[in-house]
Amino acid sequence: MPYLFTSESVSEGHPDKIADQISDALIDHFMAVDPSSKVACETLVTTGQVVLAGEVKSKAYLDVQDIARAVIRKIGYTKSEYMFEANSCGILSAIHEQSGDINQGVDRVKKEEQGAGDQGMMFGYATAETDDYMPLALDLSHKLLLELAALRRENKEIKYLRPDAKSQVTLEYDDNNKPVRIDAIVISTQHDDFDADAKMLAKIKKDIINILIPRVKARYKKYAHLFNDKIKYHINPTGKFVIGGPHGDTGLTGRKIIVDTYGGKGAHGGGAFSGKDPSKVDRSAAYATRHIAKNLVAAGVCDEVLVQVSYAIGVAQPTSIYVNTYGTAKVKKTDGQIARLVEGLFDMRPYFIEQRLKLRNPIYSETAAYGHMGRKNEIVEKEFKTPDGKVIKKKVELFTWEKLDYVPKVKKAFGIK
Repeated sequence: MPYLFTSESVSEGHPDKIADQISDALIDHFMAVDPSSKVACETLVTTGQVVLAGEVKSKAYLDVQDIARAVIRKIGYTKSEYMFEANSCGILSAIHEQSGDINQGVDRVKKEEQGAGDQGMMFGYATAETDDYMPLALDLSHKLLLELAALRRENKEIKYLRPDAKSQVTLEYDDNNKPVRIDAIVISTQHDDFDADAKMLAKIKKDIINILIPRVKARYKKYAHLFNDKIKYHINPTGKFVIGGPHGDTGLTGRKIIVDTYGGKGAHGGGAFSGKDPSKVDRSAAYATRHIAKNLVAAGVCDEVLVQVSYAIGVAQPTSIYVNTYGTAKVKKTDGQIARLVEGLFDMRPYFIEQRLKLRNPIYSETAAYGHMGRKNEIVEKEFKTPDGKVIKKKVELFTWEKLDYVPKVKKAFGIK
């Protein structure tokens, strides 16, 4: 029987995402100066205020205020009427040294014996539903907001947009679990107060439907057939949305973990990613399980898969590895047998995850908005400035967990030609 499934996304100007981006900018600066840094950094943003808190063990000294202001400025909070502005907001830092009790469970004389930074379980997911092996409803939700942000920065076709926004896409699936059409789209976007409420809301709805949607269809042609004249549009459904960003809603690091991962498909272990260095398996093992899941689907082992790994704090070897192919396996093996083969192919000890995915590099700012998964793997050069005026340039590889580099190994292990 056909069914509906919904996912949401939020823009880089959403309060929680501002917090994530500041936390990950700090991670990148620590990694650029001292790749061995151990960091767990949380950010809170509210009206005119930023609070930084967390634990750090690093040789790096950073101007955290300058880093936070640069992030806020890049997002677009540059006007005093937003009640949260890059140059004038107050920034309080309560970052202190990491607990020795925690650190003793992670550091080892032999690097390969590095223990997990915490207990817990992490999940990776992949589906053949899209070219990037991501759930379609989430993919579309991200794409809508990426295009909306582009329109805001261009400031030509739509001139009243402000940074805060959310999207939601509901898809109809057929009896074969294939998406056939978009049933509903929700867009809530912050905006200038430019007219009487009724006229303002009518124009925003018209512009979203007649400007944003055609741009998304044109840029992402593979999705164009899903759009139809029966879509239910809910554009700023509560009314005007002038008060937004941190002035409208306090933001915290790690409150958008479903947006960050698979939009409600698969599962989530509960641990946030942003603000954590890769010794924290909440982050590194979630990337590693996505890498496994994507390579399994791309190799033809199955059409959909969920991979779980779990750890005990201070212990290198995982306590379990679990695989669920949802009955889509194309090989004559049980999910348990697939899991055992996966265990032999991918070393899931924390040190080896860090090495395999090149995680001790400043690669995290790019992950902090529009999802950590399903993104483009590419090499870029990044520049960092230290408080003493030194400039550090680093060429780094982004989204290494999205590479299909293990497909040949997976095919060989599973006897797939």
